[in-house]
Amino acid sequence: MITIRRGGSLTDADHRLLAPWAADCAEHVLPFFESVCPEDDRPRDALAAARAWAAGEMPMMEARALGGHAIGAARPLRGPARFAAYAAGQAACIGHVAEHNLGAAAYAIKAARGASGKDLAAGRAERDWQRDRLPNEVGELVLEDQARRDAICWSVFSA
Repeated sequence: MITIRRGGSLTDADHRLLAPWAADCAEHVLPFFESVCPEDDRPRDALAAARAWAAGEMPMMEARALGGHAIGAARPLRGPARFAAYAAGQAACIGHVAEHNLGAAAYAIKAARGASGKDLAAGRAERDWQRDRLPNEVGELVLEDQARRDAICWSVFSA
C-alpha cells in the first residue's frame, strides 16, 4: 500500500513505523493515567495493540477497537490522566488512519504540560523527547504534518 498525502507518500512499511513511535510517545506519559486509574488496563492494552498491529500480529480493526476502549477510559477524567489515555487510544488507531500519530504525540504533550501546571517548557521537552525517537524513514513527513496542522488543530508542536 502507498498513500499519497499532502506531505508526500507513505508506504505500508512507513505506516507501520508510526504506530510503535506513537505508542512510545503515549507510554512516556501513561503514568499520569495509571496513577489515577491503576486498575484500568485499557490504555496499556491499546499500546500493546498499536505495537501488535505494526508487527502484523493483530488486525487493524481489533487494534482500532482497543484504541476506542482507551479513549473511553479517558472520557470521565480531566487533565494529564485524560490526555495520557487519549494518547494511547490515538496510537492504537494508526492502522486505521496514519494521521492518528499526530493525536498520540499531541495528547502526550498536553499531558506533560498539564502535569507541570501548563508549563510550555514541559511541553517543549516532551515534544523534543518524541522527536529524538522519531524513525528517520518517516521523520520529515511527521514533522511536516505537525507544522502544517499545528495551528488548525493542536497548537502544541510549535509552542
